[in-house]
Amino acid sequence: MPEFRKLILALAIIALFAGFASAQVGSPAAGAAGGQGFANCSTTNGAVTPTLRAEGYTELAGDIVIVCTGGAPLALGSPIPTANITIFLNTAVTSRLLQATTVGNASEALLLIDEPGSGLAGYGPAQSQLLCQAGGVATPSVGAGSGGCTQFVGETTGTAGAGVITQGVPVQGPNAPTATITTGSQTVSTAGGGTTVITCTVAAPCFSSGTAAANVFQGVVSGNAVTFFGIPVMPPSTAGDSRVFRITNIRANANGVTAGGPTPGSVVASISASGSSSLVITNSTLTVGFVQQGLSASGTLLKNGSNSGNASGSGTAFNQCSSVSTGNLGILQFQENFGTAFKTRLSSLPSNQTTQNVPGTIYNSESGFIFNGISNGVNGANYVAGQADYGTRLKATFTNIPSGVTLFVSTRDVSNNYLTPTAPMQAVLVVSEGAIDANGLPPAATQTSTFSGQSGQLVPIAPVPISNGTGTAVWEIVSTNPAQIDTVAFSVYINYSASPATNTPAAPSTISVTMSFAPTPSGGLFTSTSGAAASSTLTIPRFSDSLDITKSLANFSICTTALLYPYVINVNGFDTGLAIANTTTDPFGTTAQVGTCQLNFYGTTAPAAAFVTPSVATGTVYANLASTLAPGFAGYMIAVCNFQFAHGFAFVSDVGARNLAMGYLALIIPSSSRSAAEALNN
Repeated sequence: MPEFRKLILALAIIALFAGFASAQVGSPAAGAAGGQGFANCSTTNGAVTPTLRAEGYTELAGDIVIVCTGGAPLALGSPIPTANITIFLNTAVTSRLLQATTVGNASEALLLIDEPGSGLAGYGPAQSQLLCQAGGVATPSVGAGSGGCTQFVGETTGTAGAGVITQGVPVQGPNAPTATITTGSQTVSTAGGGTTVITCTVAAPCFSSGTAAANVFQGVVSGNAVTFFGIPVMPPSTAGDSRVFRITNIRANANGVTAGGPTPGSVVASISASGSSSLVITNSTLTVGFVQQGLSASGTLLKNGSNSGNASGSGTAFNQCSSVSTGNLGILQFQENFGTAFKTRLSSLPSNQTTQNVPGTIYNSESGFIFNGISNGVNGANYVAGQADYGTRLKATFTNIPSGVTLFVSTRDVSNNYLTPTAPMQAVLVVSEGAIDANGLPPAATQTSTFSGQSGQLVPIAPVPISNGTGTAVWEIVSTNPAQIDTVAFSVYINYSASPATNTPAAPSTISVTMSFAPTPSGGLFTSTSGAAASSTLTIPRFSDSLDITKSLANFSICTTALLYPYVINVNGFDTGLAIANTTTDPFGTTAQVGTCQLNFYGTTAPAAAFVTPSVATGTVYANLASTLAPGFAGYMIAVCNFQFAHGFAFVSDVGARNLAMGYLALIIPSSSRSAAEALNN
């Protein structure tokens, strides 16, 4: 069904240009007299105005189509005048720079003349896509001007049969076509598709064709503008004929445009033309993209392990003293805010169209119009005009991960923490956020183990690389449906061995997760400044961190027991024996724990500092005397032990317990009371 919808969109674009077809796109001029410019040129959006992600630095703007009609024909053999066409955006142009030419800022942004390769009717659409070059070297700084792919009015052999000649078509120099036919009659095609017989004489020679003329021109990027230099402007003359200039592969920094709420922001293009030929453009300003946040702020969230509801706002709670083996932390849910926010690297249209080289076709992928005639090898990558380096990537950045904690994530999308969908895979875990797809496939991370869930289901998982308490997992979209809002979910798991004595994992602490597109500046591959500018080395697409979504994933609490000894004395011949039992060894399956106890004395001649006991092993009792711990003391004592289920006993007596002796159990202070007291005292 998604492929069918995309095909319908493609057919709609072809239908859009059916009017051009009936008018013979790029038809030859019928006459041979000299002429000046077009009668009229107007602009329109190529098909639809796309919605761009507000997080995106390199969003594909919509095509700009300039349709020119009328004007007097140019004489056979005469040079075709040129014009410079500049597109100004209200934000930076970020199309990839392809420096395989002598112009450093020559880019993947292209201007196509007469829809070559589109399959529409007419001379222009039937031509191959040819890059403007001179001597085998692209000339984006001059185009078809002096020193470039200079063009002349010529003629070419038609397809209606031997001897049929099409007059008034652009041919490429460096010299004007020569008069090779001086006598006789030739049958030539006319602009309307018929034929006529012309007589070739010395006074009125027939011209042979030169090399097929270039119809693909590179744009040169400068800040928020891209200029196409030396564009040949040869007007047709027959009523209804047209010349079409399509501008494609302009990428824009959508993050530089304020994204609206109900009303989206806009990327606006203004078109200017200058040069030796008249090119008056009406409707020279148009919107080429609407800007909205790509990730849904309400739908991108942390859900519980069963994926049946939202997780706690503070994340999953863990006790420091309880070890966890592959415990589920929940489900990371990424949801797009509009139907085309998640894209594959290339279109999933039928195989004969996946090259993405048909002008005007909507592909709904990260790549635009792909032109293999321009490429650039940088840093081991073969960058091709229009082709993105990977599909949409989704990133989870985990921060404040305590030492001793390991995180795992599912290597593909899941239904919940123990089940993967039966539908085709939507996303796959990749090795890093900037790794380029190879041979059309994402650089998948290696699955290391599985999580065994209900009914024998196995979820493939891999560890999250962690450095200095931070870890990152990145998934790439491999299947999407632009006709609906896509939601993609991934599971997260945790491992750690409890060691309260060494404060492992550190507590109290909270692990947070930030959900975003990728790559972003926080990944270290580029800065917010370099990522928002045109580049020859940075990968595409790129995104900002400005609209990242952060959630609390897990929190760790210290396992403690607080004991109140209400009466402790070591004066007037009395002493107090103090005992603390670590009862974490029991018949109930409690995790065995070990930890110290901090003894805090309050009263007469209380010690200035608390006394910290040696580690109390599970199943043992620590005992001491007040005369040793706090000589001359009278008051109460609170013991805070770094393990659960501590119990205390005190024995008060005179020396030798000859006249007076009594014992009592220490009171356990509830954690809720301690929390309230801590809040009041902080």
